[in-house]
Amino acid sequence: MNRSIVLALLLATALAAGAQLPAPTAPPAAAPAGPTKIAVIAFKAAVAQTNEGQRDFADVEKKFMPRENQLKALNDEIETLTKQLQTQGSTLNDAERASRAKTIDEKKKKLERDATDARNDFQQEVGDMYNTLASKVYDVMSGYAQQAGFTMILDVSDQQSPVLFATQNTDISKAVIDAYNVKSGVPAPPAPPAGAPGPQARPSAPRPAAPAAH
Repeated sequence: MNRSIVLALLLATALAAGAQLPAPTAPPAAAPAGPTKIAVIAFKAAVAQTNEGQRDFADVEKKFMPRENQLKALNDEIETLTKQLQTQGSTLNDAERASRAKTIDEKKKKLERDATDARNDFQQEVGDMYNTLASKVYDVMSGYAQQAGFTMILDVSDQQSPVLFATQNTDISKAVIDAYNVKSGVPAPPAPPAGAPGPQARPSAPRPAAPAAH
């Protein structure tokens, strides 16, 4: 599975579902005397890039694949019926033409409803998964920062982050990912077969064919 694709999809769906970063469970300790040691982390990316995050997201995708296939099948049926109406419309009487157009319209509405339901369910499940995992990654990050002597960690996940510049040696994203992978014991996901299609962002409504002119 392509890690960058999984990362982008996981972040998008987690944010769409209203995922929140975990709050500290205890007040921060007083900063030791001496210079402040600051680190940065792309926290949402770190959560998604853990072996556990990639594995769990893939599991959610597999769970929703039957619904994705149902949406595709319904969309294909709509396209077929629409093409038939476009090519046979001139040979049909007004009643038959109206009946077929009504059937297509009803199926389009069902496709939209089913796609919306699937998308919402998918986002909710991924959001819940992200929140649970983020809490565990946060604990590992906190422990790592304390051991390394960092007194402050800034999250650069969002475009609105106030951090304008940071040297590479202040970014602890990979270190936290590696530390979490060791703690979780979850192996890295296998590489996808050559030519395998990438994962879908979420169950969504395919674009139906344009309706036939009456």
